Amino acid sequence: QVQLVESGGRLVQAGGSLRLSCAASGRTFSGYVMGWFRQAPGKEREFVSVINWSGSRTYYADSVKGRFTISRDNAKNTVSLQMNSLEPEDTAIYYCAAGLVFRNPPRRDEFDYWGQGTQVTVSS
Repeated sequence: QVQLVESGGRLVQAGGSLRLSCAASGRTFSGYVMGWFRQAPGKEREFVSVINWSGSRTYYADSVKGRFTISRDNAKNTVSLQMNSLEPEDTAIYYCAAGLVFRNPPRRDEFDYWGQGTQVTVSS
């Protein structure tokens, strides 16, 4: 079992920045691919970004490419999402997830563990 807890979500103005963090506990963190997904009201949960086991490879959704950066610290069992140039369309609940398969684009059903989510609201 892996437990994931997200933090860092809040209300921010368009053009601003936020850094989300996800703390993991349980099984060996470095053995998992880590991803960020988001779900806006009335929409399906969608892929945002994914990082491989060592942190050497990353993928991003086209909608966030160039604005968001994913990173991980295996010594601290954390994965982060730096979000810059935020837009109202980025408003959503952001979820951290852990899985065993690294692919592009990631498949949501290949992530076995999910956090409870953190709310990001971007005002215009």
